[in-house]
Amino acid sequence: MISSTSNARIKNIIKIKKSARERRKQACFLVEGPRMFFEIPPEDILECYMTEEFEEKHKDRLAGRSWDRIGENVGRALSDTQTPQGVFALVRMKEMKAEELLLAGENQPPCLLLLEHIQDPGNLGTMFRSAEAAGITGIVMDSATVDPYNPKVIRSTMGSVFRLPFAIVDDIKEAGRILKEKGVALYAADLSGQVLYGHDFRQACAFFIGNEGNGLTEETARLADRRLRIPMEGQVESLNASMAATIILYELVRQRKWESCSQGPVEK
Repeated sequence: MISSTSNARIKNIIKIKKSARERRKQACFLVEGPRMFFEIPPEDILECYMTEEFEEKHKDRLAGRSWDRIGENVGRALSDTQTPQGVFALVRMKEMKAEELLLAGENQPPCLLLLEHIQDPGNLGTMFRSAEAAGITGIVMDSATVDPYNPKVIRSTMGSVFRLPFAIVDDIKEAGRILKEKGVALYAADLSGQVLYGHDFRQACAFFIGNEGNGLTEETARLADRRLRIPMEGQVESLNASMAATIILYELVRQRKWESCSQGPVEK
């Protein structure tokens, strides 16, 4: 059992938890908690640590796995939550290039989220979940966006980060230009744009989503073929970035997978 937080491996994991630079340097990130742990593809786990209490509680699900046992005090030091859950794993980073994401859609034209300067970990994690639920191709984000391997982002994805392809680029505008050259229609979420509904999203497309407080930069928004807004009633001026992305994606889902008929919606 590893019982001391002075252990070299434990000190390294704490560095990885706290530092995006260290995560990049070592090409891995920390996952905590049973729900996320059992979602990790086994081949991507580099190291695993469990408390004795966790082992006993989940022994029926641990067959074929290997791990190091840690003391409760070590679990508290590794945890990023108020209530440590007794299991931690270092997981191999897996990313794609923006161009490769166009090949990821199997049965329908590709659809991507293009994220510029998203700062809130919960927003980014929710976008991962919504994107997976909507069945889109993947997410491309700029390097100014919050680190997708941040522990808070990882928790917010609820496992989607392991299944949804994504890429990080230095410049989201350049990614947009590359996609445009490949025939992908670009749309920008913009409060001054046209109403979302009525536009055809059944072909290859990508949606720019901007920073929570400032929206998209004008230079990025100008790359779009259309600027789109979500109509709102009352005195609401804007929606949470992840909520806006979800509404946009589900309009795409409606167009691509459902059609109206006299008996109601029928899935294609």
